[in-house]
Amino acid sequence: MDVKPRYKLHHSTVLDADPDTVWAEVRDVMKLVKIVFADMAESVEWVDGGRVEVVPSRYNFSLLPGHDLVQQQIAGRNEVERSVTYRTVARALCIMDYVATYRVRAVTNDPTRSYMEWTRDIQVADDAAPEVVEAIFGMMANQINAVRDYFAGPSA
Repeated sequence: MDVKPRYKLHHSTVLDADPDTVWAEVRDVMKLVKIVFADMAESVEWVDGGRVEVVPSRYNFSLLPGHDLVQQQIAGRNEVERSVTYRTVARALCIMDYVATYRVRAVTNDPTRSYMEWTRDIQVADDAAPEVVEAIFGMMANQINAVRDYFAGPSA
């Protein structure tokens, strides 16, 4: 049996926006992809009849500069808990299998702010170069910062 390396990542941040405002933006993964990848993502689109209100729904996007195709699927959405779970449907870069969930929660002592956490379970190709894996994990760590910066107040 060929065992591929697996990793679990967890990132979190406090956002300068209330949970309803954040959720209104990030419940649509198309918007989240554009927030976290900015100009690095192109051709962000629903495929196979997918759309924000349908679960499961598939979507694709390409990452610059190499135009690497990322094919993913919304696997679950919980409006009450403000969470989305999504997964890969095909290998992307050196990632063989990927399941992630992000959640938006209230900050109990400050209703104008929210807490976002993002967990990922990743299986990489056994032939993946360590520096490539490290670069991808660094990119994922920076994605939570991109969300934080997107919702930062004007004084940030």
